[in-house]
Amino acid sequence: MSTRAVRVVVVDDHALFRRGLIELLRDMPELKVVGEAGNGQEALEVIRHAMPDVVLLDINMPHMDGLRTLEVIRKFPSSPKVLMLTVSQHEEDLMQAIRSGADGYLLKNVEPEELRKAILRVYQGEGALSPEVTAPVLRAIAYQSEIANRQILSDRELEVLECLADGQTTGQIAAKLYISDNTVKTHVRHILEKLEASNRTEAVSKAIALGLIRRREG
Repeated sequence: MSTRAVRVVVVDDHALFRRGLIELLRDMPELKVVGEAGNGQEALEVIRHAMPDVVLLDINMPHMDGLRTLEVIRKFPSSPKVLMLTVSQHEEDLMQAIRSGADGYLLKNVEPEELRKAILRVYQGEGALSPEVTAPVLRAIAYQSEIANRQILSDRELEVLECLADGQTTGQIAAKLYISDNTVKTHVRHILEKLEASNRTEAVSKAIALGLIRRREG
């Protein structure tokens, strides 16, 4: 690896945390802070001008959050490495960050030396995850791999699944889709088998997690 210092941009809406982090990074000779921003919109401009190697990016920020910012960064002609640095342990945030192209995901309770090592690993093309979020990632990958190897639900099964998500009974689904009760029960049985769910509620939860149907409001 080159002896040139790794160029870093820090993006976080909490000014005190951001300033403290910058001072911490400045004590690390392998790193050079070349910019900072307090929200996603500011970050995009800073990144365009500073051309960093690595961006430390928070998730919960005003105007444009970190996940949306990450999606835009990934469209840049020359995209920097992005290491999420956040307090969020929500599995949805974690998986969306990974799907959007994050190179690493660290919690803000990380020790300074671990942060330094993580930045260097990400710069070299390796991944970096806090121990607290490793297990959810492995579970999600294993589960999605299983689902990918199974037959995708048919259009009719998806229609039945949408009805289940609305809390409709077998009779209501049959009337809505103009099919018999027995046909509805057959579709439900196939849905449970394909999603490896023990009941309708679990099937709906798994379908939402996989993005097969949308979460119902209220």
